[in-house]
Amino acid sequence: MPSAPAVLIVTLDGPAGVGKSTLAARLAGELGIAFLDTGAMFRAAAYTLGEGAWDWSQGIVQQKLGEFEFTLRGSGKNTELLLGGQPLPQEIRSERVGLWASQLAVVPSVRAYMKMAQIFLGQTTSLVAEGRDMGTVVFPGATHKFFLDADPEERARRRCRQLEAQGKPADFAKIAENIRQRDDQDRNRSIAPLKPAPDAVLVDTTHITEGEVLETVLRVVRGG
Repeated sequence: MPSAPAVLIVTLDGPAGVGKSTLAARLAGELGIAFLDTGAMFRAAAYTLGEGAWDWSQGIVQQKLGEFEFTLRGSGKNTELLLGGQPLPQEIRSERVGLWASQLAVVPSVRAYMKMAQIFLGQTTSLVAEGRDMGTVVFPGATHKFFLDADPEERARRRCRQLEAQGKPADFAKIAENIRQRDDQDRNRSIAPLKPAPDAVLVDTTHITEGEVLETVLRVVRGG
């Protein structure tokens, strides 16, 4: 019998607001595979568990997470991350839930559960996974690894433009402060701190367009 085709895993890591989700969705579309938005997994957990869940006992957190089941449907920008078979609410994209997710992400039982859930999704599905520790912790054997970065101020400007395009209020000072706070939490946490994998390709996106970033990444993945 012919062997099963190899699973293709591409990881995109980087700080908040660097454009990982948008790039990952476009890249997955170009490659015809699923897009795993791991940040959405943490945001979904934070939204579902609620504010202050990071202060609960490990036992209660583990019990609640044991009721979760994440699945993927579709590919590229049309990939849907489902929780309990249901699409995630738009509210998980709010700045408030983003800060909750960053605080929840330092809880050992939460990180252990998410790692297990992400590895399970990647065992049988070719995907582009974006997050904070995809290439270092979750998929250390990924086919291709990338680490995206950009100046905090530029990331805040991009977030403002994104919110304005959605018709939502955008306070640059507040967003910039949230990004600095997220950076501090993510880069300095004791468990899986944000950092590039030793074999990751580093891409500074501060002064290049989204299209140029996509071209750079595709060139590497396709061996061009």
